[in-house]
Amino acid sequence: MKSIKSSEFIALSACTMTLTALGIDIMLPVFGELRNYFGLGHNSTATADIITFFFMGQVTQFIFGVLSDRYGRLPVLRIGFPLYIIGGVAAAFAPNLPMIYAARFLAGMGASALFTTTIAGVRDRFVGDQMAHVMSLIFTIFLLTPVIAPFLGSLILSISSWRMVFLTPPIIALVVFGWSSLRLGESLPQEKRIPIKWDTMRRSIRMIMTNRPFLRYTAITTLLFSVLSAYVSSSERIVGEFYGHPELFKWIFAGMGLLMVCTTFSNSYLSSHFGAWRSIRGLLIAYTILGGGLLLFTILSGSLPDMKVLFIAIAFLLSINLAVEPNSSSLAMEPMGDLAGLGASVYGTFFFFIGSSAGSVIGHLMTHKVFPLVLGFFVAGVAALMLAMGDRRKPGNFVQSKSKYDTGLFKKSDQPGDQGKI
Repeated sequence: MKSIKSSEFIALSACTMTLTALGIDIMLPVFGELRNYFGLGHNSTATADIITFFFMGQVTQFIFGVLSDRYGRLPVLRIGFPLYIIGGVAAAFAPNLPMIYAARFLAGMGASALFTTTIAGVRDRFVGDQMAHVMSLIFTIFLLTPVIAPFLGSLILSISSWRMVFLTPPIIALVVFGWSSLRLGESLPQEKRIPIKWDTMRRSIRMIMTNRPFLRYTAITTLLFSVLSAYVSSSERIVGEFYGHPELFKWIFAGMGLLMVCTTFSNSYLSSHFGAWRSIRGLLIAYTILGGGLLLFTILSGSLPDMKVLFIAIAFLLSINLAVEPNSSSLAMEPMGDLAGLGASVYGTFFFFIGSSAGSVIGHLMTHKVFPLVLGFFVAGVAALMLAMGDRRKPGNFVQSKSKYDTGLFKKSDQPGDQGKI
């Protein structure tokens, strides 16, 4: 394995994951230009599908997770970068929206390979609350993207075209690809790799899908991500069309990004001092209370609530959401051990594909008002809080050093029905 310091590994992992966010956030300022270019109406939701198809490409995480557990993390990482780059270039030169959707799906496939191998690589190196701490640091760097990307997209659009904005993520991906090729070593030893056999696959999937903590915390992330994706894909239209202030969009999005950075960085402290189990409960209580308050305010305000109140509340909701995710991912991945790649792929497929599909439904319901989005925040918060409170395990019972799946994975004594007791 190549020698790489923890600080550089965290920075490289964050930059790799940032490509997913960059592939979304940098394009939001050009949606108005795209509607004009393709002759769409001002209330059209077609541009939101550019984000949705990118998210839906994450369904291939399952395939990449299996491959990473069999062949290692690096080969899959080196498949993901070219897919992301080719998809990004194809989208930039696509002649119509259906072709853009197809190219964005391909780029999403590449992003799914990068996401899966990054999460699995972190799990290979860290476990438990330490993983939650590292993931929070990675997400702190990762969340600088929403601060910078809208301004970068607007700047590029002011001196060039929307096609150049689409080309920027694959160009940056080339740089990160070179960095990872030179510095990143393989984190999955040969002796821990799992052969691709039907019986092995069936048993591995059964173990994952009968693991109650994994399902519980994956569901929490999926619920919250569905509303987050609905907001991200519709945010430009809410600011520009619903409230009539398109010039404020990049400032609102950047302000939210700064708050997310602060909240996620604070979560690295919370997870270190209080543990992921306690932190996620407190964060979800705050999320649900805030979501309920925004819902009540929206009902009392009529069709459109006050713009300042709405976006301040959404900024805090999304910030809490992004602080929850490192905790939920570490708690979901805690028992995975040798199945970290496959577990990360199932985890990512659930919250990206199912979450973005649900978010697309919410987004298409927002034709003239934000009530579907506000209601989504509250319902997701209540459901996620109920799931978190349903975990009766105590923090001291969590596996902190070695997963049940780390050795002897396929012994006959391992019964899938026992996984909920981990």
